[in-house]
Parts: sequence; structure tokens; C-alpha cells
Amino acid sequence: MPAYAGICFKQMKLCTFALKQVHTSVSWKDTIVALATPQGVGAIGVIRVSGPEAIQYVNQLFSSKNLLEQKTHTLHVGVLRNELEEPLDEVVVSLFRGPRSYTGEDVVEISCHGSSFILQRVMQAITHLGARMARPGEFTQRAFLHGKMDLTQAEAVADLIASSNAASARQALHHIRGGFSKILMQLREELIRFSALIELELDFSQEDVEFADRKELIVLISTIKKHVHELLQSFQWGNVIKQGVSVAIVGKPNAGKSTLLNALLNENRAIVSDIAGTTRDTIEEILQIDGIVFRLIDTAGIREHTSDMIEQIGVEKSLQKIKEADLILYVYDVATETKQDIQEMSTRLAESGAPVVYIGNKADQNHTTNFSVDNNIFISAKHGVGLDELRARMVACVQTGKVDGDTTLVTNARHVEVLQKLYSALVDVEQAAQERVPGDLMAIDIRQCLQYLGEITGQISHEDQLDYIFSKFCIGK
Repeated sequence: MPAYAGICFKQMKLCTFALKQVHTSVSWKDTIVALATPQGVGAIGVIRVSGPEAIQYVNQLFSSKNLLEQKTHTLHVGVLRNELEEPLDEVVVSLFRGPRSYTGEDVVEISCHGSSFILQRVMQAITHLGARMARPGEFTQRAFLHGKMDLTQAEAVADLIASSNAASARQALHHIRGGFSKILMQLREELIRFSALIELELDFSQEDVEFADRKELIVLISTIKKHVHELLQSFQWGNVIKQGVSVAIVGKPNAGKSTLLNALLNENRAIVSDIAGTTRDTIEEILQIDGIVFRLIDTAGIREHTSDMIEQIGVEKSLQKIKEADLILYVYDVATETKQDIQEMSTRLAESGAPVVYIGNKADQNHTTNFSVDNNIFISAKHGVGLDELRARMVACVQTGKVDGDTTLVTNARHVEVLQKLYSALVDVEQAAQERVPGDLMAIDIRQCLQYLGEITGQISHEDQLDYIFSKFCIGK
């Protein structure tokens, strides 16, 4: 479940009193209202109102001045009163006239004191005047429908809200500012140009003329395929930034796995003792390194034979975590494990397909040990020796290239699915151009490519698809 989903459900509980106001047939011309800040007691709570009657409704409650006469992008301090002239709260009203607003409509944001009771009364007063409670994501959906942003930018809004680290926030903000959209629009414009030329050929089919140079088209398709392939390849790193890296810390009993977990976290999270098999279940904690979220999983020690039934279950869980991990840290005791032990384990771990870092622990007790295993590092988890090198190695294992705020990465599974279809369609166009397929048939393939590009940006979309995408947003956004 997304991190922001919890906030959504809490806000839904707060707004239960007004959900009965929602009409069975929802109109985009309705004026909507919702709480835009998280539920709970705080210094300030912001209520957002959007729609053709937004300013008029709030003006009927605002006794300090006539908002209908005020300019856009202005702030106004005063008292809100309900229909009985009872004071509700002293507030700050922010006025945004369409189309210069987030949704493209008239928008009013009311900054109240953060009492749940006060916020409830204010929203109730607005709904009594004729507004309805907004659906999840409806403000952003209206922004999309009014051309304030395309679909990739709208989806990035949800990603920014859910971001849990600097890298994911930077990437979401890059998409909101149109970084991803700009690339897709450039590709689409080139395809539209050729599509127009091929469509023109159809009008002169009896003259047997070619307006679109097939060789130039092949070069263009090859270039677009390269860009699409790069975007698809970026998803691995983009998903890492967005979701985090699952890291399984594995090894034999008493190798120092829990000590390593504690050292990386700089706290005593796991029980450490000299008794083998102390860790019976998995322990999961979050660690951020260079803006990347690593979800560390300390597992039970792996050994082939144990009479302890609980420990056996722990070992089975460890083996399962190895299969699910994005990165494996195999910890071994340099004083007790042999080169053959490590090589046998490397064969076993290779089956997971995840990169493995072999960590020779307790190196302060045996400095001469050295195994010829790829991606090997020696540390002393107890004394904190080698941990900086280990952190750098962990980042290197998952980072596929230099990434900054201007690098476009695909972070959305929907985008990946459509890009895969686009790549397949581009292959069809390329093959058709090489085989001198008639223009009418080639035009169909090019239209299919344009269809997929439009699906990503929302230029071509279906209502049920939009409803599904925006339903995952928070109420109030």
C-alpha cells in the first residue's frame, strides 16, 4: 500500500459526515471541497474548494470583505460564519481565479486552525451551500482535464506525495516539471510528421509517388527505438529509487549478521550473542545511503542440520528472503569459513539472480585471510571497520549510472507496459519500411505507435483508465 494511502483513509473518516452529499451522477461542472492536509490536530488545516461556484460559496461565509471583487492570487484574513451567522473560525483565504490555478478553475484555499471539529464544520457549511465532497485525486484530475498538466505529470504528483527519500522526490519533481513528457512529445512530433507524409501518399496512390523517404524513416525509427529502450532500461533504477532496495543479510549462524545490522543502523536493533542461532525470525529496518532507501532484512543463520524446529522455520524464511532480495549481503566469519565454503555458497546464491556482496567479518581477528571471490570486502562489524566501503559497494551494486535531477527515469509500471507495446510497434514499422510495404499498411503501424505515446501522456485515454489512476490519489489532491 502506498505511504500516502493511510492519510487518505483517515481523511475519508473525517469527511464521512459529508459523503452523503455526493451525487450519484458526478459532474465535472460541480464545485468540490475537501481537506487538503492530513487528518489530526495541528496548527493549521487547509480546505480546498474548486469549481465555478467556489468563490461565491466561500464569499457567502466570509463576512470580512466581498471576495467576488478581489483579484486573483491574493490573501484575505477574516471570520467565516455559517448560515446562522455563527462564527466558525478566523481564517486566511487564498484566492486563485481560473485558469491561473492548480485545477484551471476558480480555486479557494481556506487556512483554518487545525481542529478536526472546526474543519468539519467549515466543510459542512460549504456543502450545505451546494458543493460536494471531492473524490480521491479529483483536483489533480481536473487539472489534467483542463490542460494544466499531462497524465505523466499528474501521476508524478502522487509519486511526489509518496516520496520517502531525496532521490525519489527529485525524480518525481523532474516529471512534474515535464522532463518525461518533453521526451515523449519530441518522439511523437517526429512520428506525426512522417505519418502525415504517408497519409498524403494515399491521396496520390494512383500516381505511385512517395513523399516519405523510407530510408529516413528507418533512421528515425531506429533512433526512437533507442530512446524507448533507454527508458525501459531506466525502470530498474527508477523502481529502486521509488520503492527501495530489498537487502537480505544472510550467512551461517554467529557470522555477525545482527552485529552488522546494528552497525549499519548505528543502534542496537537486533539481539547479539555468542550463541549460534540467536536470530530465529527476520528483522527488517530502513537505511538511507546517498538518497537510496535500503530495506535491510536480518535473517536467521543458514545451516543444513538443526534439531530446533523454530530455527528450521527461520532458516526456511532466510532462503525465501534470498529469492526475493534485490541485493544480498553474505556475511562470513574469516576465522572459521574456508574458501570452499564461500565458493559453494556463491553457487547457491547465484541462483537468485541478485547481486551479492561477500563480507568477510571479524577481519580484525585474522588479517591474512583472503578469498578470490568477486565483490568481496573485509570488515569488522563490531569495531565499525570497513563500513564506509561497504555502503559505497551497496550503492554501486544497484546504481546503473549517474543520476541527477535532470535525468529522466521511468518509475511507473503503467508507463513500462505501454513503452513495451510501443517498442514492439516500432519494430513492425521498421520492418514494414525495410520491406517496402505499401503506405496504407505502414500508416496503420505508425498510428499504433502514436496511440501508445498518447496513452502515456493522456492525449489518448479512456475514462475508466483515468478514474483508476486518480482513485489512488489522496482526497484533497
